[in-house]
Amino acid sequence: MEWILPWIALVLVLFPTGGHGFYLPGVAPADFHQKDPLAVKVNKLTSIKTQLPYSYYSLPYCRPINIVDSAENLGEVLRGDRIENSVYVFEMREPKMCKIACKFTPTDKDAKEFKEKIEDEYRVNMILDNLPLVVPMKRLDQNSGTVYQLGYHVGVKDHLSGGKNGTYYIYNHLSFIVKYHKDVELDVFRIVGFEVKPFSVNHAYEGQWNDVKTRLSTCDPHAKRSVVNSDSPQVVAVNEDIIFTYDVEFQESDVKWASRWDTYLLMNDDQIHWFSIINSLLIVLFLSVMVAMIMLRTLYRDISKYNQFETQEEAQEETGWKLVHGDVFRPPNNSDLLCVYVGTGVQFFGMLLVTMIFAVLGFLSPSNRGGLMTAMLLLWVFMGLFAGYSSARLYKMFKGTEWKKITLQTAFTFPGIVSIIFFILNALIWGEKSSGAVPFTTMFALAFLWFGISAPLVFVGSYVGFRKPAIEDPVKTNKIPRQIPEQAWYMNPVFSILIGGILPFGAVFIELFFILTSIWLNQFYYIFGFLFLVFIILIVTCAEITIVLCYFQLCSEDYLWWWRSYLTSGSSALYLFLYATFYFFTKLEITKLISGILYFGYMLIASYAFFVLTGTIGFYACFWFTRLIYSSVKID
Repeated sequence: MEWILPWIALVLVLFPTGGHGFYLPGVAPADFHQKDPLAVKVNKLTSIKTQLPYSYYSLPYCRPINIVDSAENLGEVLRGDRIENSVYVFEMREPKMCKIACKFTPTDKDAKEFKEKIEDEYRVNMILDNLPLVVPMKRLDQNSGTVYQLGYHVGVKDHLSGGKNGTYYIYNHLSFIVKYHKDVELDVFRIVGFEVKPFSVNHAYEGQWNDVKTRLSTCDPHAKRSVVNSDSPQVVAVNEDIIFTYDVEFQESDVKWASRWDTYLLMNDDQIHWFSIINSLLIVLFLSVMVAMIMLRTLYRDISKYNQFETQEEAQEETGWKLVHGDVFRPPNNSDLLCVYVGTGVQFFGMLLVTMIFAVLGFLSPSNRGGLMTAMLLLWVFMGLFAGYSSARLYKMFKGTEWKKITLQTAFTFPGIVSIIFFILNALIWGEKSSGAVPFTTMFALAFLWFGISAPLVFVGSYVGFRKPAIEDPVKTNKIPRQIPEQAWYMNPVFSILIGGILPFGAVFIELFFILTSIWLNQFYYIFGFLFLVFIILIVTCAEITIVLCYFQLCSEDYLWWWRSYLTSGSSALYLFLYATFYFFTKLEITKLISGILYFGYMLIASYAFFVLTGTIGFYACFWFTRLIYSSVKID
């Protein structure tokens, strides 16, 4: 049923029902009254140094009597989210000071685990009413106030004390701030913010330990003594008691429930994004002028001249793209593989286009964790229909007869290669006992989506595509292939392919920086408006650079354009991977070998997908261009 929600929402957007507005199913506000229970949920521990998430209870934190897992969607599981209940339960608008969560005495193993997580700068993530916990931080470089970091650090390391290994301190006191908005009409409260200030406090108490009723001397609600600093921090050491405590403060806010995510998604880099768009538009403008000149001036002149030739002798004296008309639509080498990759590219293009349209319209809310990944997976599966159709149409044009073989290749080539890489990476994550490892049940669900839905849809698409009449070439193909004259150095296939990939990459690389930052540095990426503009610019750039280089290639009487048109714009994926390598060494602090392998493994998959996408865009642009020009000249 989940797939139908975006369509319901679209109908509601297009045909509003009046009133104050509406909420999408599943993202309606939760209303609370005075003293209503507020249950804090805990999520994974994350680190930008290791990129390996762990479940909250992999560390010996305070546990409730029964640990209950929250239901998770496919996207959340693939992200490594593990959402569970916790000992932190508040009451609406009932402040608490110095509440004891539990006392804990670390063993040698416990102390070692805490120290490892502190060393790797792990952060604890929590959720209240679907809002992630944030730590407010003052910006040092600007006067723009506060920025928010997701989750708080497990602890901190003091390098100056404790010998060569330093001293490890744990954040064991949490000062929570719950911000709420009062709905005057309904007389209810809605949560609009969830913040924390962590402290490390070596708690002391008087008399015997009496569990949560123990009276602490370091912070005491009766004496109005609260924790305001970490001057006497709690060290992580074997057999040294750690007392976990927390405060809860409630603050009324003017922020309405519908706008509560704005704080998290507030972008201070709008200027950079506009610079990115302008940079990309200038590239497109430059290419568009070149294409316009080729189309309007050169081609118009060529076609007029070719069509005025009286005799065959005059035509033979002419050089240029018309001379190869008898060979330009000759099927290429490895035409089956080209059909497969074009079909896969169509599948990718359809998935990205629909995902971005939904994201721009606001249906993929950040409150729906994993929603974006789930949507992309499901769309990929259903776009198998178009993959089969486009590969079969092209295959029939190449006079192919074994459509079932091409269908199988389309259904299994790209997903098969990606699955092998993914399986190896997952085995490495599993070996590290990380929550990021995909469970067997999820693997089974992914296999079912692939074999049970995607592959049959590819077959249906291929069947429909192959039943249609073959695409007719605008000119006849000679039986004997024409010899290709020696080419100038700058028309060398490798050189022109590598040159062709620079501009499409140049159009997207600034936005790529923000996407990589959101993935690998645990930041929110929610500026899909900018991304959609960049996506459109990428399509135009890929199409135009391929047309320009294809025209120069045909003018030099080289008619082997099929694969070259795919590889010309597809080579931008090589630059993407090189940029990802540069980003790894300049922006990330990854030190573990496993984490490095994970990074490059996932970026290899991303680059491979980018190659398929951009290559297909370039191929179809060149396909349209060649059919257009050769159908415009009179061939005897």
